[in-house]
Amino acid sequence: MPRGAAVSLVFVDSNVLLYSEDSANATKQQRAVDWLDALWTRRCGRLSIPVLSEFYLHATRGLRPAMPAGDARAEVRRYQRWQPWPIDHATVETAWAIESRFGFDPPDALVLAAAQQQGCEWLLSEDLPHDLQIDGVRILNPFLVGPERLDATP
Repeated sequence: MPRGAAVSLVFVDSNVLLYSEDSANATKQQRAVDWLDALWTRRCGRLSIPVLSEFYLHATRGLRPAMPAGDARAEVRRYQRWQPWPIDHATVETAWAIESRFGFDPPDALVLAAAQQQGCEWLLSEDLPHDLQIDGVRILNPFLVGPERLDATP
């Protein structure tokens, strides 16, 4: 990133966090780690309380082998530095509008709404349509493009 360039905020869905811990798929794990490392370096990662909750649940119960609860809690605490968005009434209203307009499932609409509320330009998710832009947030599938995409024009 050029010196003095504005940093674009990037919202991270729980699936990216989970793949970073999932050794069952080494390719996706490495791509998720590359993205997360880039976001830590740039200090531009964002997420929400529900994303962290979903990460904790699936990391401790869904991964094989399961992540020890203490390790998952340590990761959740570390991601507190990313200013997790607490879902409020305005975010829920925005999510409902996205759900109605685009037909997304409520949890996906809530992820998009939280990204919007935080002023994110990008949303990393494997679950949503790649390269779709909704109300100023462009969705990227982090397993189709690398973090160098942040340096390109949206």
